[in-house]
Amino acid sequence: MALKVLSALDAAKIQLYHFKAIIIAGMGLFTDAYDLFCIPPIMKLIGRIYYLDHHNSDKCSVMPKETQYKTTPTAVVSTLVSIALLGTAVGQLVFGRLGDRAGRRRVYGLSLGMMVLSSLACGFSICKTRNCVLVSLGFFRFLLGVGIGGDYPLSATIMSEFANKKTRGAFIAAVFSMQGLGILASSIVTMVVCRIFAVSSNEPKSETPDEADLAWRVILMMGAVPAALTYYWRMMMPETARYTALVEQNVVQAAIDMKKVLDVPMSEIAEDSPIRLKPPVLPHPSYPLLSKRFLRRHGVDLFCCAATWFLVDVVFYSSNLLQSQIYHRFIKDNNDVNGYKLAFKVARFQAILAISSTIPGYWVTVYFIDRIGRVKIQMLGFLFMALVYFAIGIPYKYYWSENISVGFMALYSLSFFFSNFGPNTTTFIIPAELFPARFRSTCHGIAGAVGKVGAIIGTIGFFWASRNEKDSGKPNPVRMTVALVILGVVCLVGLLLTYFLTRETTGRSLEDNEIYEDELIYNT
Repeated sequence: MALKVLSALDAAKIQLYHFKAIIIAGMGLFTDAYDLFCIPPIMKLIGRIYYLDHHNSDKCSVMPKETQYKTTPTAVVSTLVSIALLGTAVGQLVFGRLGDRAGRRRVYGLSLGMMVLSSLACGFSICKTRNCVLVSLGFFRFLLGVGIGGDYPLSATIMSEFANKKTRGAFIAAVFSMQGLGILASSIVTMVVCRIFAVSSNEPKSETPDEADLAWRVILMMGAVPAALTYYWRMMMPETARYTALVEQNVVQAAIDMKKVLDVPMSEIAEDSPIRLKPPVLPHPSYPLLSKRFLRRHGVDLFCCAATWFLVDVVFYSSNLLQSQIYHRFIKDNNDVNGYKLAFKVARFQAILAISSTIPGYWVTVYFIDRIGRVKIQMLGFLFMALVYFAIGIPYKYYWSENISVGFMALYSLSFFFSNFGPNTTTFIIPAELFPARFRSTCHGIAGAVGKVGAIIGTIGFFWASRNEKDSGKPNPVRMTVALVILGVVCLVGLLLTYFLTRETTGRSLEDNEIYEDELIYNT
């Protein structure tokens, strides 16, 4: 016999609080995407400021006309991205476990606070010498990654536990789709800041003035604003009724908390008869996390969630870094173009890509996720991503390497569309639906952390693929061909894992995961 409060959650109609929760929970994902996608244009500015042809690592206040600019090396860009990803993996493990041990709400504000403070700290990266700036920026980006990582399992778990079973997938996907808005916001902010600084500068248009060292810091710090604006509302959120009832064993408080946020009569969620508190009315699992019994019951699910997340992140983050190689064909990095104009063009390119493929992929998933199911969408995404990478990769050496055209860009855009209308979104959703409440946040964190290891591997692999013997920053055609074909194979492996091992969660109640030894889920 199920508790009334949990049955009411599964059957609850869509209400205003659901949309409020999407915005509150989605700000962490918004900040994650903002931070990742503002780095390419910022690296263009840093390259103009700190990387010159002469042998001075310090920033020069005035750039002579004969100065030969250099771009930020791919190794530096990859390192800064990898450092943030490493922090994200740590945050997912730590905050995921804390979410199950201390409660979702108690640590939710902490992760957001870390994101806000770290975003601001990135802008205050100390010193004005190249090495000092990059080291301090890397340190604060690691802390930012920890905060972002903590937000992944907590946001997904909280949204899944507030949602009804009919539209749960759409709500969690909507939280994740805030990444798309974060990508677009990073491009818009970058373009606006660069344009303002360019207009107010008195330097010749071909030179990058002193103030550019402030511009990239402002762009980074602006990422903290949306997250900070939702901090109060996040702290005012009650604990989820499912955690309170199933983990804390307080059914009465669960009903009170649910009444605070959802318009449901108390008579529909309060129990008719008194509930014994000892022994627990909702028995705890008699097995600990990662024990033999846990692995027998949930090991396959955890492996599949972690493995598919690992595979899609290898591909997704490699594709993001591939943009820097495409810039060379559409955005000429000449000495007569100053840093503001160069960063503006890169941000505009990213905005076009986001509007044409990335954001539509997220919202198509929101519409279809509860109609055709998680597994089918994940398989569809992996399949089409594989086809796209084979279409790009196999002829790359002989055709695309010298002829990156509209056709190439169309295929490249499709890879992002089917990543988001596919495994990039579903791997975020499924771990929040497959595990018991006591392990839900932890298992989501484990799967996400393994995924970020894949992202680091993809970042390092791209660095290898994009270098040539002279380290000119332009991709080696042979290596790029190999890398793109490997990405296609990775997608096929993800397709097979999804088909054979991933369980469908569409329409299932989260309480179906509450498996206990020889006891009922509800005792009177």
